[in-house]
Amino acid sequence: MLSIASFKTFVSQEGLFDPGQKVLLAVSGGKDSVLMAHLFKLSGFDFGIAHCNFNLRGEESMRDEYFVRMLALNLEVPFYLEHFQTKAYAAEHKLSTQMAARVLRYNWFEEIRGQEGFAVIAVAQHQNDALETVLLNLSRGTGISGLHGILPVRGKVIRPLLFLTAADVERWITALEITYVEDSSNSSDDYARNKIRHQVVPHLKTINPQLEQTFVQNIRRFAETEQVLNQAIESYRKALIRSDAEGDYIEIASVKVLNPQRLILHELLKPYSFTEFLIEDILRSLDRQSGTSFYSTTHRLTIDRADLIITQIKTDEDDVNLLIHPSNERIIFKQQELYISYSDTIYFERESSMAFVDYDLLIFPLILRSRQDGDLFMPIGMKKFKKLSNFLIDEKVPLPRKAEVPVLINGNGDLIWIGGLRQDNRYKVTATTKKVAIFELKNSVDGK
Repeated sequence: MLSIASFKTFVSQEGLFDPGQKVLLAVSGGKDSVLMAHLFKLSGFDFGIAHCNFNLRGEESMRDEYFVRMLALNLEVPFYLEHFQTKAYAAEHKLSTQMAARVLRYNWFEEIRGQEGFAVIAVAQHQNDALETVLLNLSRGTGISGLHGILPVRGKVIRPLLFLTAADVERWITALEITYVEDSSNSSDDYARNKIRHQVVPHLKTINPQLEQTFVQNIRRFAETEQVLNQAIESYRKALIRSDAEGDYIEIASVKVLNPQRLILHELLKPYSFTEFLIEDILRSLDRQSGTSFYSTTHRLTIDRADLIITQIKTDEDDVNLLIHPSNERIIFKQQELYISYSDTIYFERESSMAFVDYDLLIFPLILRSRQDGDLFMPIGMKKFKKLSNFLIDEKVPLPRKAEVPVLINGNGDLIWIGGLRQDNRYKVTATTKKVAIFELKNSVDGK
């Protein structure tokens, strides 16, 4: 049964905030966030409204802004507004438009929260949003943290509508005769979440009409399971990792007897930014010759005789480390651009500014970085390894330019290409290649 009391009970039971605290509401103008604003008003809570105009939908964005401004005026609460150049930010930081909007809005919400004395930030996600997030994470691949999806409290962000389903929201909107604006992009199946909402969930509900409630229970169990896992991993971390001024060490013999081995090692290495995709390669390499290295964006893991040695990669100006995912088409490295494309037509060109690589040998994400001490590769046409430092000397690369040479690294730590100079023989296109990854380096950010 819908009642203001049920809303207040959820706030209290989940410990979202104290009744006397100020809450900043993120309001887009859609039915969910507008309902949230009305529930806060009817409950007598102290709140303000923040609205982001991402300048992505032209006149519709301005319509939403005006609507939310009038809503705040009618509810007699403070109103905060920010305009973002989302497309430009996404391009500059190499993000999708959706991810750029997320980063921009949460950074701004936190700024307003701190400046204006709000205790927490409230966003209007409900049970269906939580369900869709879990399904989306499962479809893309996830650890246990992805299974609990959206939680009522995450840091300074709260979700006071998680006691409602989408159908409940509709009933509240009708009962309270609330007006709102509709985002036209919500009806498009161009976005993965919308496909799950419009095509997947309706089919699942034919199997279980109480799907949202079932997932609420599942999510709570997953969250509790994650707590148990984190406690266990902390015990492993204290027992297995030793540290000194040079880095952190994990005894290889201890890694070999872990059970389940891949899960525990992945969790141990997660704080060093190593992805799950690298764990299999690291495990397969435990008995390799000492010196085999793997890279994350922040750390290097080297297999020594008895230990895995984890050291931090320098983050000064000469040590840029950029991740490359299959979806990336262009990466800026210092004053150069790397263009990435793929071809099912098997070919290659002898052009130093380009590398033609067997796609099936790549382990994503790749890393684009500066040279580092100890770098080895197998120059194309050769069968032996060569130190990168010696190669650059042989090529008569001037000292000032050495720091500008981009080095393309596979997910397993192998050097694939010394940008603009030489490709590694192990990754060349051969008669068995089925797909080609093409990397092209241009010498200026203008692409000239």
